[in-house]
Amino acid sequence: MASSLTKDAAKQGTPANGGKTFFGHPRGLATLFMTEMWERFSFYGMKALLPLYLIAPGGMHMQATTATAIYSVYMAMVYLLAMPGGWMADRFWGPRKTVAIGACVVIAGHITLALPTAATFFAGLILVALGSGLLKANISTMVGHLYDGPEDPRRDGGFTLFYIGINLGAFLAPLTIGTVGESVNWHFGFTLAAVGMALGLAQFLLGTRHLSAESDVVSQPASPQEKASVLRKGLVWLIVAAVFYTLLGVTGNFADWALMPITIAGLIIPIAVLFRMKRDKELSELEQSKLSGYIWFFVVAAVFWMIYDQNGSTLSIFGEHSTTNDLLGFHFPTSWYQSLNPIFIMALAPVVASGWLWLNKRGKEPSTAVKFASSLALIGISFAVFLFPLLDTAANGGKVSPMWLVAIYFIQTIGELCLSPVGLSVTTKMAPAKYSSQMMGVWFLAVTAGDSVAGLLTSPQLNVDLNTSGSVAVEAALAVVAGVGIWMSRKRVKQLMGGVN
Repeated sequence: MASSLTKDAAKQGTPANGGKTFFGHPRGLATLFMTEMWERFSFYGMKALLPLYLIAPGGMHMQATTATAIYSVYMAMVYLLAMPGGWMADRFWGPRKTVAIGACVVIAGHITLALPTAATFFAGLILVALGSGLLKANISTMVGHLYDGPEDPRRDGGFTLFYIGINLGAFLAPLTIGTVGESVNWHFGFTLAAVGMALGLAQFLLGTRHLSAESDVVSQPASPQEKASVLRKGLVWLIVAAVFYTLLGVTGNFADWALMPITIAGLIIPIAVLFRMKRDKELSELEQSKLSGYIWFFVVAAVFWMIYDQNGSTLSIFGEHSTTNDLLGFHFPTSWYQSLNPIFIMALAPVVASGWLWLNKRGKEPSTAVKFASSLALIGISFAVFLFPLLDTAANGGKVSPMWLVAIYFIQTIGELCLSPVGLSVTTKMAPAKYSSQMMGVWFLAVTAGDSVAGLLTSPQLNVDLNTSGSVAVEAALAVVAGVGIWMSRKRVKQLMGGVN
Protein backbone atom coordinates (compact mmCIF):
# COMPACT_ATOMS: atom_id res chain seq x y z
CA MET A 1 0.00 0.00 0.00
CA ALA A 2 2.79 2.45 0.89
CA SER A 3 4.51 1.78 -2.41
CA SER A 4 1.47 2.58 -4.54
CA LEU A 5 0.74 5.73 -2.60
CA THR A 6 4.25 7.00 -3.19
CA LYS A 7 4.01 6.36 -6.92
CA ASP A 8 0.62 8.00 -7.27
CA ALA A 9 1.78 11.09 -5.44
CA ALA A 10 4.93 11.38 -7.50
CA LYS A 11 3.08 11.14 -10.82
CA GLN A 12 1.24 14.34 -9.97
CA GLY A 13 4.52 16.19 -9.57
CA THR A 14 3.11 17.36 -6.26
CA PRO A 15 -0.22 16.38 -4.71
CA ALA A 16 -2.09 19.67 -4.86
CA ASN A 17 -0.82 22.15 -7.41
CA GLY A 18 -1.12 20.59 -10.84
CA GLY A 19 2.52 19.78 -11.38
CA LYS A 20 4.34 22.98 -10.34
CA THR A 21 7.86 22.23 -9.18
CA PHE A 22 10.54 23.51 -6.81
CA PHE A 23 13.77 23.63 -8.85
CA GLY A 24 12.51 20.64 -10.82
CA HIS A 25 11.32 18.79 -7.71
CA PRO A 26 7.80 18.28 -6.25
CA ARG A 27 6.32 21.45 -4.75
CA GLY A 28 6.05 19.81 -1.36
CA LEU A 29 9.83 19.91 -1.11
CA ALA A 30 9.60 23.71 -0.69
CA THR A 31 7.34 23.28 2.37
CA LEU A 32 9.65 20.73 3.96
CA PHE A 33 12.71 22.81 2.98
CA MET A 34 11.41 25.90 4.81
CA THR A 35 10.09 23.96 7.80
CA GLU A 36 13.41 22.24 8.31
CA MET A 37 15.30 25.50 7.79
CA TRP A 38 13.55 27.14 10.73
CA GLU A 39 13.74 24.03 12.88
CA ARG A 40 17.49 23.85 12.25
CA PHE A 41 17.76 27.58 13.00
CA SER A 42 16.42 26.91 16.48
CA PHE A 43 18.41 23.71 16.99
CA TYR A 44 21.79 24.93 15.77
CA GLY A 45 21.45 28.23 17.55
CA MET A 46 21.04 26.40 20.82
CA LYS A 47 23.81 23.95 19.83
CA ALA A 48 26.22 26.85 19.21
CA LEU A 49 25.47 28.29 22.66
CA LEU A 50 25.35 25.09 24.70
CA PRO A 51 29.06 24.19 25.23
CA LEU A 52 30.03 27.86 25.61
CA TYR A 53 27.27 28.46 28.16
CA LEU A 54 28.34 25.37 30.10
CA ILE A 55 31.98 26.55 30.45
CA ALA A 56 31.34 30.31 30.78
CA PRO A 57 31.89 32.02 34.17
CA GLY A 58 28.57 33.77 33.59
CA GLY A 59 26.92 30.49 32.66
CA MET A 60 27.31 27.07 34.31
CA HIS A 61 31.11 27.48 34.71
CA MET A 62 31.92 23.76 34.21
CA GLN A 63 35.15 22.01 33.26
CA ALA A 64 35.69 21.40 29.53
CA THR A 65 35.43 17.60 29.90
CA THR A 66 32.11 17.90 31.78
CA ALA A 67 30.74 20.31 29.19
CA THR A 68 31.81 17.95 26.38
CA ALA A 69 30.14 15.02 28.15
CA ILE A 70 26.84 16.89 28.59
CA TYR A 71 26.94 18.18 25.02
CA SER A 72 27.68 14.72 23.60
CA VAL A 73 24.94 13.05 25.63
CA TYR A 74 22.43 15.73 24.66
CA MET A 75 23.26 15.25 20.97
CA ALA A 76 23.04 11.47 21.39
CA MET A 77 19.59 11.75 22.95
CA VAL A 78 18.28 14.03 20.19
CA TYR A 79 19.09 11.36 17.64
CA LEU A 80 18.20 8.40 19.85
CA LEU A 81 14.67 9.75 20.26
CA ALA A 82 14.28 9.92 16.47
CA MET A 83 13.68 6.15 16.58
CA PRO A 84 10.60 6.24 18.85
CA GLY A 85 9.58 9.36 16.88
CA GLY A 86 9.40 7.25 13.73
CA TRP A 87 7.60 4.50 15.64
CA MET A 88 4.99 6.95 16.91
CA ALA A 89 4.33 8.01 13.32
CA ASP A 90 4.05 4.40 12.12
CA ARG A 91 1.70 3.28 14.91
CA PHE A 92 -0.22 6.32 16.20
CA TRP A 93 -0.15 9.69 14.42
CA GLY A 94 1.40 9.44 10.95
CA PRO A 95 4.45 11.51 9.93
CA ARG A 96 2.60 14.78 9.36
CA LYS A 97 0.89 15.00 12.75
CA THR A 98 4.01 13.73 14.55
CA VAL A 99 6.09 16.57 13.06
CA ALA A 100 3.56 19.18 14.22
CA ILE A 101 3.49 17.76 17.77
CA GLY A 102 7.29 17.56 17.86
CA ALA A 103 7.59 21.22 16.86
CA CYS A 104 5.30 22.25 19.74
CA VAL A 105 7.44 20.30 22.22
CA VAL A 106 10.64 21.91 20.87
CA ILE A 107 9.13 25.38 21.33
CA ALA A 108 8.25 24.50 24.94
CA GLY A 109 11.81 23.27 25.48
CA HIS A 110 13.45 26.44 24.23
CA ILE A 111 11.12 28.58 26.33
CA THR A 112 12.12 26.49 29.36
CA LEU A 113 15.82 26.95 28.49
CA ALA A 114 15.23 30.69 28.48
CA LEU A 115 14.32 30.63 32.19
CA PRO A 116 17.44 31.64 34.18
CA THR A 117 17.74 28.65 36.54
CA ALA A 118 19.90 25.49 36.35
CA ALA A 119 16.97 23.15 37.10
CA THR A 120 14.81 24.47 34.27
CA PHE A 121 17.83 24.50 31.94
CA PHE A 122 18.23 20.73 32.05
CA ALA A 123 14.45 20.24 31.81
CA GLY A 124 14.57 22.37 28.67
CA LEU A 125 17.30 20.17 27.18
CA ILE A 126 15.09 17.12 27.75
CA LEU A 127 12.09 18.77 26.07
CA VAL A 128 14.12 19.90 23.04
CA ALA A 129 15.53 16.38 22.68
CA LEU A 130 12.03 14.84 22.89
CA GLY A 131 10.55 17.24 20.35
CA SER A 132 13.47 16.89 17.96
CA GLY A 133 13.11 13.11 18.14
CA LEU A 134 9.49 13.34 17.04
CA LEU A 135 10.32 15.72 14.23
CA LYS A 136 13.64 14.61 12.73
CA ALA A 137 12.97 11.16 11.29
CA ASN A 138 9.50 11.98 10.04
CA ILE A 139 10.25 15.14 8.10
CA SER A 140 13.03 13.31 6.24
CA THR A 141 10.65 10.42 5.54
CA MET A 142 8.16 12.88 4.02
CA VAL A 143 10.83 14.03 1.58
CA GLY A 144 11.08 10.42 0.39
CA HIS A 145 7.29 10.27 -0.05
CA LEU A 146 7.47 12.98 -2.73
CA TYR A 147 9.30 10.78 -5.24
CA ASP A 148 8.36 7.93 -7.54
CA GLY A 149 9.95 5.08 -5.60
CA PRO A 150 13.60 4.38 -4.75
CA GLU A 151 14.81 4.58 -8.36
CA ASP A 152 13.48 8.10 -9.10
CA PRO A 153 16.62 9.87 -10.44
CA ARG A 154 15.58 13.13 -8.72
CA ARG A 155 15.67 11.51 -5.29
CA ASP A 156 19.32 12.12 -4.30
CA GLY A 157 19.12 15.66 -5.66
CA GLY A 158 15.95 16.28 -3.65
CA PHE A 159 17.61 15.19 -0.44
CA THR A 160 20.58 17.41 -1.25
CA LEU A 161 18.28 20.43 -1.73
CA PHE A 162 16.58 19.53 1.55
CA TYR A 163 20.04 19.45 3.11
CA ILE A 164 20.65 22.99 1.87
CA GLY A 165 17.52 24.09 3.78
CA ILE A 166 18.93 22.49 6.91
CA ASN A 167 22.17 24.35 6.49
CA LEU A 168 20.64 27.72 5.63
CA GLY A 169 19.00 27.69 9.06
CA ALA A 170 22.19 26.38 10.64
CA PHE A 171 24.21 29.21 9.04
CA LEU A 172 21.94 32.01 10.25
CA ALA A 173 21.54 30.64 13.78
CA PRO A 174 25.03 31.29 15.25
CA LEU A 175 25.15 34.75 13.68
CA THR A 176 21.93 35.76 15.42
CA ILE A 177 21.21 33.44 18.35
CA GLY A 178 24.93 32.98 19.08
CA THR A 179 25.67 36.70 18.99
CA VAL A 180 22.74 37.58 21.25
CA GLY A 181 23.55 34.75 23.66
CA GLU A 182 27.26 35.53 23.97
CA SER A 183 27.13 39.33 23.74
CA VAL A 184 23.81 40.24 25.37
CA ASN A 185 22.30 37.45 27.49
CA TRP A 186 22.49 33.67 27.25
CA HIS A 187 18.78 33.23 27.91
CA PHE A 188 17.76 35.82 25.32
CA GLY A 189 19.58 33.61 22.84
CA PHE A 190 17.55 30.58 23.87
CA THR A 191 14.37 32.69 23.46
CA LEU A 192 15.31 33.43 19.83
CA ALA A 193 15.61 29.69 19.25
CA ALA A 194 11.97 29.30 20.36
CA VAL A 195 10.92 32.00 17.89
CA GLY A 196 12.70 30.14 15.07
CA MET A 197 10.88 26.90 15.79
CA ALA A 198 7.54 28.73 15.97
CA LEU A 199 8.15 30.13 12.48
CA GLY A 200 8.97 26.62 11.25
CA LEU A 201 5.73 25.24 12.66
CA ALA A 202 3.71 28.01 11.01
CA GLN A 203 5.39 27.30 7.66
CA PHE A 204 4.63 23.60 7.98
CA LEU A 205 0.95 24.07 8.82
CA LEU A 206 0.46 26.50 5.93
CA GLY A 207 2.13 24.21 3.40
CA THR A 208 0.79 20.76 4.29
CA ARG A 209 -1.53 20.76 1.25
CA HIS A 210 1.54 20.35 -0.97
CA LEU A 211 2.71 17.14 0.72
CA SER A 212 2.11 13.58 -0.44
CA ALA A 213 -1.07 11.94 0.86
CA GLU A 214 1.16 9.19 2.25
CA SER A 215 2.55 11.65 4.79
CA ASP A 216 -0.78 11.52 6.65
CA VAL A 217 -1.00 7.71 6.69
CA VAL A 218 -0.50 5.68 9.87
CA SER A 219 1.22 2.73 8.22
CA GLN A 220 0.59 0.18 11.02
CA PRO A 221 -2.10 1.52 13.36
CA ALA A 222 -1.89 0.33 16.95
CA SER A 223 -4.87 -1.42 18.49
CA PRO A 224 -6.54 0.02 21.64
CA GLN A 225 -4.83 -2.74 23.67
CA GLU A 226 -1.43 -1.78 22.27
CA LYS A 227 -2.03 1.88 23.05
CA ALA A 228 -2.90 1.03 26.65
CA SER A 229 0.21 -1.15 26.91
CA VAL A 230 2.46 1.65 25.62
CA LEU A 231 0.97 4.06 28.14
CA ARG A 232 1.53 1.64 31.03
CA LYS A 233 5.12 0.90 30.03
CA GLY A 234 5.86 4.57 29.53
CA LEU A 235 4.63 5.41 33.01
CA VAL A 236 6.68 2.57 34.52
CA TRP A 237 9.90 3.78 32.87
CA LEU A 238 9.14 7.36 33.90
CA ILE A 239 8.75 6.28 37.53
CA VAL A 240 11.96 4.21 37.38
CA ALA A 241 13.91 7.17 35.99
CA ALA A 242 12.45 9.55 38.59
CA VAL A 243 13.32 7.20 41.47
CA PHE A 244 16.84 6.55 40.13
CA TYR A 245 17.74 10.21 39.70
CA THR A 246 16.12 11.18 42.99
CA LEU A 247 18.33 8.60 44.76
CA LEU A 248 21.39 9.98 43.01
CA GLY A 249 20.49 13.46 44.19
CA VAL A 250 19.86 12.35 47.79
CA THR A 251 23.13 10.39 48.00
CA GLY A 252 25.18 13.21 46.48
CA ASN A 253 26.23 11.15 43.45
CA PHE A 254 24.11 12.95 40.86
CA ALA A 255 26.96 14.78 39.10
CA ASP A 256 29.12 11.65 38.86
CA TRP A 257 26.53 9.14 37.65
CA ALA A 258 23.70 11.09 35.98
CA LEU A 259 25.10 10.68 32.47
CA MET A 260 26.28 7.08 32.68
CA PRO A 261 22.90 5.30 32.18
CA ILE A 262 22.13 7.52 29.18
CA THR A 263 25.48 6.93 27.46
CA ILE A 264 25.18 3.17 27.97
CA ALA A 265 21.62 3.23 26.61
CA GLY A 266 22.88 5.21 23.62
CA LEU A 267 25.23 2.33 22.79
CA ILE A 268 23.00 -0.63 23.63
CA ILE A 269 19.75 0.54 22.04
CA PRO A 270 21.10 0.96 18.47
CA ILE A 271 22.59 -2.54 18.61
CA ALA A 272 19.38 -3.99 20.04
CA VAL A 273 17.21 -2.32 17.39
CA LEU A 274 19.29 -3.66 14.50
CA PHE A 275 19.43 -7.11 16.12
CA ARG A 276 15.62 -7.17 16.50
CA MET A 277 15.12 -6.22 12.86
CA LYS A 278 17.55 -8.87 11.67
CA ARG A 279 15.60 -11.51 13.61
CA ASP A 280 12.24 -10.45 12.16
CA LYS A 281 10.93 -13.50 10.25
CA GLU A 282 8.39 -11.37 8.36
CA LEU A 283 11.10 -9.68 6.30
CA SER A 284 11.78 -11.12 2.86
CA GLU A 285 15.17 -12.52 1.89
CA LEU A 286 15.88 -9.40 -0.17
CA GLU A 287 14.95 -7.12 2.75
CA GLN A 288 17.21 -9.10 5.05
CA SER A 289 20.09 -8.79 2.58
CA LYS A 290 19.58 -5.04 2.30
CA LEU A 291 19.49 -4.76 6.08
CA SER A 292 22.82 -6.60 6.33
CA GLY A 293 24.32 -4.16 3.84
CA TYR A 294 22.83 -1.26 5.74
CA ILE A 295 24.62 -2.31 8.95
CA TRP A 296 27.95 -1.60 7.23
CA PHE A 297 26.83 1.96 6.52
CA PHE A 298 25.53 2.31 10.07
CA VAL A 299 28.92 1.44 11.60
CA VAL A 300 30.75 3.80 9.24
CA ALA A 301 28.33 6.61 10.07
CA ALA A 302 28.76 6.04 13.84
CA VAL A 303 32.53 6.43 13.57
CA PHE A 304 32.10 9.50 11.38
CA TRP A 305 29.64 11.26 13.72
CA MET A 306 31.70 10.46 16.82
CA ILE A 307 34.43 12.68 15.40
CA TYR A 308 32.35 15.13 13.39
CA ASP A 309 30.03 16.19 16.21
CA GLN A 310 33.02 17.37 18.21
CA ASN A 311 32.93 20.47 16.00
CA GLY A 312 30.37 21.78 18.50
CA SER A 313 32.32 20.76 21.61
CA THR A 314 36.05 20.04 21.20
CA LEU A 315 36.55 22.49 18.32
CA SER A 316 34.24 25.12 19.84
CA ILE A 317 36.04 24.99 23.20
CA PHE A 318 39.39 25.19 21.37
CA GLY A 319 38.06 28.23 19.52
CA GLU A 320 37.06 29.88 22.81
CA HIS A 321 40.37 29.25 24.60
CA SER A 322 43.05 28.96 21.92
CA THR A 323 42.19 31.06 18.84
CA THR A 324 42.36 34.82 18.43
CA ASN A 325 38.83 35.14 16.97
CA ASP A 326 40.17 38.07 14.95
CA LEU A 327 40.12 38.26 11.16
CA LEU A 328 41.08 41.32 9.08
CA GLY A 329 40.84 43.47 12.20
CA PHE A 330 37.34 42.24 13.06
CA HIS A 331 36.67 40.38 16.32
CA PHE A 332 33.83 37.87 16.29
CA PRO A 333 32.07 35.64 18.87
CA THR A 334 33.23 32.02 19.19
CA SER A 335 29.76 30.74 18.27
CA TRP A 336 30.29 32.07 14.73
CA TYR A 337 32.57 29.14 13.97
CA GLN A 338 29.40 27.04 13.87
CA SER A 339 28.32 28.95 10.75
CA LEU A 340 31.35 27.72 8.78
CA ASN A 341 30.04 24.23 8.12
CA PRO A 342 26.59 25.29 6.84
CA ILE A 343 27.98 28.01 4.56
CA PHE A 344 30.41 25.48 3.10
CA ILE A 345 27.50 23.04 2.69
CA MET A 346 25.45 25.60 0.78
CA ALA A 347 28.40 26.43 -1.46
CA LEU A 348 29.50 22.87 -2.12
CA ALA A 349 26.29 20.80 -2.00
CA PRO A 350 25.06 21.87 -5.47
CA VAL A 351 28.52 21.19 -6.87
CA VAL A 352 28.69 17.73 -5.30
CA ALA A 353 25.10 16.87 -6.32
CA SER A 354 25.78 17.98 -9.90
CA GLY A 355 29.00 16.00 -9.84
CA TRP A 356 27.20 12.79 -8.81
CA LEU A 357 24.63 13.34 -11.59
CA TRP A 358 27.36 14.06 -14.18
CA LEU A 359 29.21 10.88 -13.22
CA ASN A 360 25.95 8.89 -13.18
CA LYS A 361 25.14 9.85 -16.77
CA ARG A 362 28.55 8.51 -17.78
CA GLY A 363 28.22 5.35 -15.71
CA LYS A 364 31.04 6.39 -13.36
CA GLU A 365 29.26 7.48 -10.18
CA PRO A 366 30.97 5.98 -7.11
CA SER A 367 28.95 3.43 -5.15
CA THR A 368 27.49 4.32 -1.78
CA ALA A 369 30.24 2.29 -0.09
CA VAL A 370 32.96 4.31 -1.82
CA LYS A 371 31.26 7.59 -0.86
CA PHE A 372 31.12 6.46 2.77
CA ALA A 373 34.77 5.37 2.72
CA SER A 374 35.71 8.81 1.39
CA SER A 375 33.81 10.49 4.22
CA LEU A 376 35.80 8.59 6.84
CA ALA A 377 39.12 9.38 5.16
CA LEU A 378 38.23 13.08 5.08
CA ILE A 379 37.09 13.28 8.71
CA GLY A 380 40.37 11.58 9.69
CA ILE A 381 42.36 14.09 7.63
CA SER A 382 40.51 16.98 9.30
CA PHE A 383 41.66 15.80 12.72
CA ALA A 384 45.18 15.27 11.41
CA VAL A 385 45.12 18.96 10.44
CA PHE A 386 43.75 19.78 13.92
CA LEU A 387 46.94 18.34 15.42
CA PHE A 388 49.03 21.25 14.09
CA PRO A 389 47.33 24.08 16.05
CA LEU A 390 46.95 21.81 19.09
CA LEU A 391 50.68 21.05 19.17
CA ASP A 392 51.50 24.71 18.51
CA THR A 393 49.47 25.99 21.46
CA ALA A 394 50.82 23.19 23.70
CA ALA A 395 54.42 24.06 22.83
CA ASN A 396 54.30 27.85 22.61
CA GLY A 397 51.20 28.92 24.51
CA GLY A 398 49.21 31.86 23.21
CA LYS A 399 46.51 31.65 20.54
CA VAL A 400 46.49 30.58 16.90
CA SER A 401 44.84 31.96 13.79
CA PRO A 402 41.14 31.17 13.27
CA MET A 403 42.06 30.00 9.76
CA TRP A 404 43.05 26.65 11.26
CA LEU A 405 39.44 26.05 12.26
CA VAL A 406 38.24 27.32 8.88
CA ALA A 407 40.41 24.69 7.17
CA ILE A 408 39.22 21.91 9.51
CA TYR A 409 35.54 22.75 8.99
CA PHE A 410 36.07 22.88 5.21
CA ILE A 411 37.53 19.37 5.08
CA GLN A 412 34.82 18.02 7.38
CA THR A 413 32.13 19.54 5.18
CA ILE A 414 33.35 17.68 2.11
CA GLY A 415 33.30 14.49 4.18
CA GLU A 416 29.79 15.23 5.39
CA LEU A 417 28.53 15.68 1.83
CA CYS A 418 29.91 12.24 0.95
CA LEU A 419 27.94 10.68 3.82
CA SER A 420 24.94 12.54 5.20
CA PRO A 421 22.65 13.27 2.20
CA VAL A 422 23.73 9.96 0.66
CA GLY A 423 22.89 8.19 3.92
CA LEU A 424 19.44 9.79 4.12
CA SER A 425 18.71 8.68 0.58
CA VAL A 426 20.06 5.13 0.90
CA THR A 427 18.06 4.68 4.12
CA THR A 428 14.78 5.33 2.32
CA LYS A 429 15.88 3.05 -0.53
CA MET A 430 16.87 0.10 1.67
CA ALA A 431 14.20 0.35 4.36
CA PRO A 432 12.00 -2.76 4.79
CA ALA A 433 8.36 -1.81 4.14
CA LYS A 434 7.44 -2.83 7.68
CA TYR A 435 9.85 -0.25 9.14
CA SER A 436 9.38 2.60 6.64
CA SER A 437 9.37 5.52 9.10
CA GLN A 438 11.39 3.75 11.78
CA MET A 439 14.36 3.18 9.45
CA MET A 440 15.03 6.91 9.28
CA GLY A 441 15.18 6.76 13.05
CA VAL A 442 17.69 3.90 12.72
CA TRP A 443 19.85 6.15 10.53
CA PHE A 444 19.88 8.77 13.28
CA LEU A 445 20.82 6.08 15.81
CA ALA A 446 24.24 6.04 14.15
CA VAL A 447 24.68 9.60 15.45
CA THR A 448 23.50 8.40 18.86
CA ALA A 449 26.08 5.62 18.94
CA GLY A 450 28.92 7.93 17.90
CA ASP A 451 28.01 10.70 20.34
CA SER A 452 27.48 8.16 23.13
CA VAL A 453 31.06 6.95 22.70
CA ALA A 454 32.26 10.56 23.00
CA GLY A 455 30.03 11.05 26.06
CA LEU A 456 31.29 7.86 27.67
CA LEU A 457 34.95 8.80 27.11
CA THR A 458 34.46 12.24 28.69
CA SER A 459 32.25 10.98 31.55
CA PRO A 460 33.51 11.40 35.15
CA GLN A 461 34.35 7.68 35.25
CA LEU A 462 36.77 7.74 32.28
CA ASN A 463 37.46 11.50 32.14
CA VAL A 464 39.27 11.43 28.77
CA ASP A 465 40.12 14.93 27.55
CA LEU A 466 39.27 14.94 23.84
CA ASN A 467 40.99 18.31 23.45
CA THR A 468 44.49 16.80 23.73
CA SER A 469 46.75 16.00 20.79
CA GLY A 470 46.92 12.33 21.81
CA SER A 471 43.14 11.88 21.67
CA VAL A 472 42.87 13.74 18.37
CA ALA A 473 45.65 11.62 16.82
CA VAL A 474 43.94 8.37 17.85
CA GLU A 475 40.61 9.49 16.40
CA ALA A 476 42.24 10.58 13.14
CA ALA A 477 43.93 7.19 12.75
CA LEU A 478 40.71 5.31 13.62
CA ALA A 479 38.74 7.14 10.91
CA VAL A 480 41.32 6.52 8.19
CA VAL A 481 41.66 2.81 9.05
CA ALA A 482 37.87 2.38 9.08
CA GLY A 483 37.64 4.16 5.72
CA VAL A 484 40.17 1.80 4.18
CA GLY A 485 38.22 -1.13 5.62
CA ILE A 486 34.89 -0.15 4.03
CA TRP A 487 36.62 0.60 0.71
CA MET A 488 38.20 -2.87 0.64
CA SER A 489 34.76 -4.42 1.35
CA ARG A 490 32.85 -2.33 -1.22
CA LYS A 491 32.04 -5.22 -3.58
CA ARG A 492 30.65 -7.38 -0.77
CA VAL A 493 28.52 -4.48 0.49
CA LYS A 494 27.17 -3.78 -3.00
CA GLN A 495 26.08 -7.42 -3.33
CA LEU A 496 24.14 -7.18 -0.07
CA MET A 497 22.34 -4.02 -1.22
CA GLY A 498 20.23 -6.02 -3.70
CA GLY A 499 20.52 -3.74 -6.71
CA VAL A 500 20.46 -0.42 -4.80
CA ASN A 501 23.51 1.70 -5.66
